[in-house]
Amino acid sequence: MPQAFPLPGHETCRVAKQAKKASTKKSSAKDSANKAPAKKVAAKKSAAKAPSTTVPAGPKSPAKSPTPRPSVAAQGLGHIFIGVGGWTFAPWRGVFYPDKLPQAKELEYAGSKLTSIEINGTYYGSQKPESFRKWAREVPDGFVFSVKGSRFTTNRRVLAEAGDSIKHFYNTGVLELGDRLGPVLWQFAPTKKFDEVDFGKFLELLPREMDGHKLRHVVEVRHDSFRTPAFIALLRQFEIPVVFAEHATYPGIADVVGDFVYARLQKGNDDIATCYPPKQLDEWAKRLQIWASGGEPDDLPRVGATSAPKRPRDVYAYVIHEGKVRAPAGAMELIERAR
Repeated sequence: MPQAFPLPGHETCRVAKQAKKASTKKSSAKDSANKAPAKKVAAKKSAAKAPSTTVPAGPKSPAKSPTPRPSVAAQGLGHIFIGVGGWTFAPWRGVFYPDKLPQAKELEYAGSKLTSIEINGTYYGSQKPESFRKWAREVPDGFVFSVKGSRFTTNRRVLAEAGDSIKHFYNTGVLELGDRLGPVLWQFAPTKKFDEVDFGKFLELLPREMDGHKLRHVVEVRHDSFRTPAFIALLRQFEIPVVFAEHATYPGIADVVGDFVYARLQKGNDDIATCYPPKQLDEWAKRLQIWASGGEPDDLPRVGATSAPKRPRDVYAYVIHEGKVRAPAGAMELIERAR
C-alpha cells in the first residue's frame, strides 16, 4: 500500500492535497528563467500530422491521473519522484500542455501530472525570493523541486574558493521553496577533471543545514577522470551522491552514495510518443524501484569496489534529452510504471 511520502530531509510529510490555484497574472521575468535552451527537433517523415512545425509526428501524450503522488511500490521503500527539466518550453504547448492553456497556468498543470521538476534557470542566473515562493504555491503538497546550483559556483578553476558563491546562491531565496525543496544539483563542466583535494574542499563547503532546513546536495561530473574508486570514496566521506547520467558521452556512474539517488535520463527520442520504447520504460521503472528498496541495479556501471549499505532511499529521476518535446510523456509513463 502507498505510504505517506517524506519531504526532502524529513521522515514523513502530509498526504498530498491540491495546492491553491496560482494567480493567473503572468510573471514572465520569473518563469522565463526556467526555459531550457530549445534545440531543433529532427522530425522524421510520418503520415501522422504533427501538432506544430517544431514537433515530430506522433500522437499527443495520453492523459494521466490529475494529481500523481510520488511512487512507492510497498512498505519499507523510499519514494520515487519523477519529472522533467523546467516547465516553460514553447513546443510543449499543444503536446503536453492543453491548447489555449494560459502560460501562467503551465507550472500548475505540470505539477498535476508530474511529481518533480528540475529548476534549471537557477544555473544561468539568480532568481528572486518571490519567484521561489510563487513556484511553491503553484504545485501540490508532496511535489518536490530539485534546483540546479549556479554555474558561477562550479565553473571555476579552484573549487575550494567557491564558498562565497555558494552563500550567494542560497541568499537568493532558494529556501523560500520550503517543503517543496529537494536536492540541489551542482553540475560541473565536461572539461573539469577530478582533483581529489580540491573537490574534497568543495564538498566541505556545502551546507548541511540552513535556517532549520536540512539540505541535500548531489554532484554531476562529466569528465572520465572521475571514473575512479577514489572519487566514490570521497563522496562517501560526505554522503553526497553523484548523478547517474544516461548520456551518449558523459560518464555513467551508478555507485550509490548517501540516502538518495538522482538520475538524469538523456537518451529519449522525440519520434516516440512516450519518449522511450515500452521495454526501456519498464527497465527504467524496475531500476528506480531497486534503488528505492536500497539495492543497486546490476545492469548499470559502477566504479567502486564495494556496495552501499542496503536501506530504503528516495529516488529523483528526470527525463531530460536534447529535443525535450516528448520528455513529459516519458516522465508520466515512468510514474505509472514505478507505482
